[in-house]
Amino acid sequence: AGRAGNRIGRRGFFVSLEGIDGCGKTTQARLLVERLARAGHDPVVAREPGGTQVGDLVRGVLLDARQLKMRPMTELLLFFASRSENVEQVIRPALDAGRVVVCDRFTDASFAYQGHGRGLGPEVVQSLAELVLSGLQPDLTIWLDLPPESALSRVRVRSGSSNPADRMESLGTEFFGRVREGYLRIAAGEPSRVVRIDATARVERVALDVYEAVVTALESRG
Repeated sequence: AGRAGNRIGRRGFFVSLEGIDGCGKTTQARLLVERLARAGHDPVVAREPGGTQVGDLVRGVLLDARQLKMRPMTELLLFFASRSENVEQVIRPALDAGRVVVCDRFTDASFAYQGHGRGLGPEVVQSLAELVLSGLQPDLTIWLDLPPESALSRVRVRSGSSNPADRMESLGTEFFGRVREGYLRIAAGEPSRVVRIDATARVERVALDVYEAVVTALESRG
């Protein structure tokens, strides 16, 4: 019922990119948007947390490396606060206008990170999703799958010694292993929506795989 309700009265197409920190989501979202634009689409970029005035303030709190003692439930509620603003200000208006929306993370991230990684469980995440999103979910989710060890190695290279990892990136291999397991469960449960792409490949290869998955999904929608 949720999937059917997601399409009522909507003309746009909603793509999310997911994966653990370091998997290359932000780069791939940018490359996807550029390629969609060259193909004649008018894509809209969204990101989580952030993307709105309130969301960017929330993002600053969530990624603040000093907030290591933040409770998992507080973290989850902050993500949904940012998501609520993003949906109403950016995502829904763009979809109603018939545009393609490319979002760097969406609710799957809460299931994987807070539900599975933090141990809050899927039920509390689902309850908030129903309250805040009214059935909205991506038409297509690209899961950029990368082993936690490789992801954290990338994060260390990206951060450098003079720019320490943010609060989420500093959680370690065991935590990100649980998050990856969360994504595995999501993909297994919704194979028609979630496409797994090997993120260990070269950036150009991953970008091509992402674009081909999006084009296939768009063509299936007519």
